[in-house]
Amino acid sequence: MTLRFGADVSTAETDYGTVLLDQRSGDYWELNPTGALVVRTLMEGGDEEAAVAALVARFDIGRAQAARDVDALVRELRGAGLVS
Repeated sequence: MTLRFGADVSTAETDYGTVLLDQRSGDYWELNPTGALVVRTLMEGGDEEAAVAALVARFDIGRAQAARDVDALVRELRGAGLVS
């Protein structure tokens, strides 16, 4: 599943992850390095399994926890209306 941010969402890479700005509400979201890796993987055309594999390869995390984290982040982003 490829993610796409809405037209009203701006992103900026930082030394600490990624910052998202919802221009409709003025709300900022700060993604830590793990969240930034998940979003980058999905936006580049990877599916959720690719995002899980990326987390496991880069961080000291088990596959089951990585899968839960990816699912939770995607649900939050969708619930906030930031991605489609």
